[in-house]
Amino acid sequence: GIIGPNGSGKTTLLKLLLGQLEPTTGSIRHGTRLQTIYFDQLREQIEEEKTVVENVGEGQETLEINGKPRNIYGYLQEFLFTPERARRPARYLSGGERNRLMLARILKRPSNIMVLDEPTNDLDAESLELLEELISNYPGTLLLVSHDRTFLNNLCTSTLVFEADGNLKEYAGGYDDYTRQRKQAEAVEDTSQTAEATDTPVASTPEKPETARRLSFREQQRADELFLEIGELEDEQQQLNQTMSDPEFFKGDGQEIATATARLADINQQLPERISEWEELESRR
Repeated sequence: GIIGPNGSGKTTLLKLLLGQLEPTTGSIRHGTRLQTIYFDQLREQIEEEKTVVENVGEGQETLEINGKPRNIYGYLQEFLFTPERARRPARYLSGGERNRLMLARILKRPSNIMVLDEPTNDLDAESLELLEELISNYPGTLLLVSHDRTFLNNLCTSTLVFEADGNLKEYAGGYDDYTRQRKQAEAVEDTSQTAEATDTPVASTPEKPETARRLSFREQQRADELFLEIGELEDEQQQLNQTMSDPEFFKGDGQEIATATARLADINQQLPERISEWEELESRR
C-alpha cells in the first residue's frame, strides 16, 4: 500500500517505477522478467465509443485466461456484466462499471505485478467487494495507492507512507497497523525523552500487526448459499425422519429403505459441516 496527503507524490512514484517518468536525480533499478499491468487513476485506457466487449476483447470473442480459452461473455460475467450490458458503449457506463471494465482488461493479460492508482473511486458496494475479491486472489505483487482505509487493511501486508518531512517510510501491515505503529513510536520517543531527563531506563515491547479481514464478495455469496442449503437439508432431514418413524415404512420395498437410510446418513454428515462453515463466515460479517 502507498499512502500520503494529496500532492505528496504517490502517482509520481508509480510512474517512476513504471518507467513513464525519469528521475531528476538518482536511478531506478528494475528486476528481470517483469510483466506489469497498470490500473490508472484517470482511466485513460478506455475507448469511449467502443462497447465493453470491444474494449476487453479487442476484436476477439475467445480470450486466453491463465492459459485456458474463455468465451468473452462468460469472462465478463465474472465482472458482473450481463451480455446486454457488455454490448453497451463505454461512455454509458457508471463509475463502478468503468472500474470493472478496466479490471477485466488488465486481468486478462499475463502479469506478475499489478499497479492500482485509486481503484475504489466511484465504486458502488457490489463493485468494491468484487474488486477486493479479484485483487486478493492475484498471485503476483500488488502496488496500491488508495485513500480507502478498509481496502488497505484488507489487502496490504506492507504500507509505504509519504511522511510530513518528505521521507518515505515502510510499515508492516495495512493502514490501521501503520497508525498503531506510528503512535507507538511517538509514545516510545516521548517516554525516552522523559527517561533521559530522569535517568530512568524504559523498555518497550513492539506490537504485532493485527489486520482483521472482512468477508469478500464471493464469501458473502457462499454464506448466503449455505444459509439456503442448510434450510433445505434440515427440511429433508425432518421429512425423512418422519417417514422412517412409521413402522410400516420398513415393511416396504427394500431398495427404497436402503436409499432413504443412506440419504439420511449423508444429510446427518453434511449438515454439521455446512453449519460450521456458515457460522465461521457469519462471524466475520
